[in-house]
Amino acid sequence: MFSPSRRFVFPGALSPPYLCCSKPKDQFDNLEKHTQWGIDVLEKYIKFVKERTEIELSYAKQLRNLSKKYQPKKNSKEEEEYRYTSTKAFLATLNEMNDYAGQHEVISENMTSLITGELTRYVQELKQERKSHFHDGRKAQQHIETCWKQLEASKRRFERDCKEADRAQQYFEKMDADINVTKADVEKARQQAQLRHQMAEDSKAEYCSTLQKFNSEQHDHYYTHIPNIFQKIQEMEERRIVRIGESMKTFAEVDRQVIPIIGKCLDEITKAAESIDHKNDSQMVIEAFKSGFEPPGDVDFEDFTQPMKRTVSESSLSNSRGDGKSEPKFGGKSKGKLWPFIKKNKSPKQQKEPLSHRFNEFMTSKPKIHCFRSLKRGLSLKLGAGPEDFSNLPPEQRRKKLQQKVDELNKDIQKEMDQRDALTKMKDVYIKNPQMGDPASVDHRLAELGQNIEKLRLEVQKFEGWLAEVEGRLPMRTEQARRQSGLYEAQNTSAVNSCAQDRESSPDGSYTEEQSQETEMKVPATDFDDEFDDEEPLPTIGTCKALYTFEGQNEGTISVAEGEMLYVIEEDKGDGWTRIRRNEDEEGYVPTSYVEVYLDKNAKDVYKSLQKISE
Repeated sequence: MFSPSRRFVFPGALSPPYLCCSKPKDQFDNLEKHTQWGIDVLEKYIKFVKERTEIELSYAKQLRNLSKKYQPKKNSKEEEEYRYTSTKAFLATLNEMNDYAGQHEVISENMTSLITGELTRYVQELKQERKSHFHDGRKAQQHIETCWKQLEASKRRFERDCKEADRAQQYFEKMDADINVTKADVEKARQQAQLRHQMAEDSKAEYCSTLQKFNSEQHDHYYTHIPNIFQKIQEMEERRIVRIGESMKTFAEVDRQVIPIIGKCLDEITKAAESIDHKNDSQMVIEAFKSGFEPPGDVDFEDFTQPMKRTVSESSLSNSRGDGKSEPKFGGKSKGKLWPFIKKNKSPKQQKEPLSHRFNEFMTSKPKIHCFRSLKRGLSLKLGAGPEDFSNLPPEQRRKKLQQKVDELNKDIQKEMDQRDALTKMKDVYIKNPQMGDPASVDHRLAELGQNIEKLRLEVQKFEGWLAEVEGRLPMRTEQARRQSGLYEAQNTSAVNSCAQDRESSPDGSYTEEQSQETEMKVPATDFDDEFDDEEPLPTIGTCKALYTFEGQNEGTISVAEGEMLYVIEEDKGDGWTRIRRNEDEEGYVPTSYVEVYLDKNAKDVYKSLQKISE
């Protein structure tokens, strides 16, 4: 039975527990800041490596440009100078520097792929993992806070029900002690007190259950969930530290991998330097500049005690200009040649050629054309610089020049023959397949090539004759070679004599091959040149429009104005120049980038077929 004297009190076990919910939250904030700092460090290192790769690329580019800047230009005098061992060593150094630059490019590529690329992907993964861990931590924190709020609500409800039950019990005891209250009112108060007491008991049971659940959740939160999340964050941070350490090792390893190759480049430079042979270089200079002159004979004594019978010894170096028939002799061998390092004894009486004779010679001579059109190449042969047979050069230098000229002409003949063979094959294709083209369309070009080949062969025979004369295979110049070069010799006599006078009047007696820039040798035109002057003009293969104004100041070029329409007679052969024609008397070369070319369709088909057949 319910005892009226029974009071409801709070059990000691249900007092509010100590809950430090704010401490884990503070730790999460600290860890969040620290992990973000770690990601920032990783991104800073990525930026550092990226800038290092840019420096390596820039350095490699500068090295390549430096190597290219000092490379010899093709088909130039500078390229000929690289036959010496010292210049070969320098060229090898330039090539090795180019390879050296390539290794720096390898460093940049490897760092970009192995460090920058990998770390960038890892940073993205790290950010996602960090976001997931802190999301789980916040979720666990919110869950424990929700359980705490439920516990607080249950506790307040239990407290409220206990107070209501206590007030109902006091009211019942007051009604039971009052004699003026009816029995029904007392019974009603007793039932009300009993109801409140029951509600308090229910609240107590609910509060106990909620408290036990919270304690269990709190235990799991602080001993299971939060430690697991902290452990994952710790592992994530340790992986980040390990990864950045591995990247630093890779950073050093990328450099270490190219060290052997760079060492080989440096070894090759050292090897090239050790290959320099000063004796060989000196010998090459001697071979290049030796003149082949015979040493002069002894100078005979000239007796000046008999003024009227002064004569010049036959072996003397003096040359009397008054006697045009006499020629100086050196040991009875070399005729018409002066020893380049000895002064010539001047004759006391020298008769100058009358000025009227020279003036008449100048007025009656036919102007010399300094260049004629080349065969298909668009180049010019300069004849104004000296005799065609190089007779103004010392014997050894002359032999080298003639041999070089013969080789060039043979190459030109081979090119013309290759074109003729290609056109012949194309004509055969046209004959077998008329729908591809007209066989007669290539006859004109075949005939032109045949004429060019014949002219070049005549040129080769002429130069080979001069070469044989120099090398001693022929005792003297043949009649054919004499006829071909006779006009040159006749007109060059004054120029050669002038050169001899310069050597005579030189204060130190030195011999120089260069003539005054103000003096230009005038040579009459020969039948050989007339053949080229009368050469039929090349057929037009299209038209072109000048995109820009070009001032053709060099020999072989032609000036054009912007917007001007001209005829195309020769396509660009890969050297950046196109041959065009304005009219019958004006044609030349212009840069291909300065014009817009419109080739005829038939001409295109011919060139394409020619190219396919030649391949």
